[in-house]
Amino acid sequence: MLVLTRKIGESIAIDDHIKITIVQIKGKQVRVGIEAPKDTKIHRLEVYEAIQNQNQEAASTDSKRARKVAKLLKPD
Repeated sequence: MLVLTRKIGESIAIDDHIKITIVQIKGKQVRVGIEAPKDTKIHRLEVYEAIQNQNQEAASTDSKRARKVAKLLKPD
């Protein structure tokens, strides 16, 4: 892990496409601005982990259950 010290208004560059800027420091909170290409997905870690967990659950659905759901959705 790279640890850097930055002041308000200072930035960090990642590759040629991502810029992270310290916007505000208030008590124990730091506001960070991120400039990145629109196709770059940016999430808070807890949101990213929840998405990954949901994707794993969806991928592990057994085929019997999927067939039952498909049968219910299929018009007669």
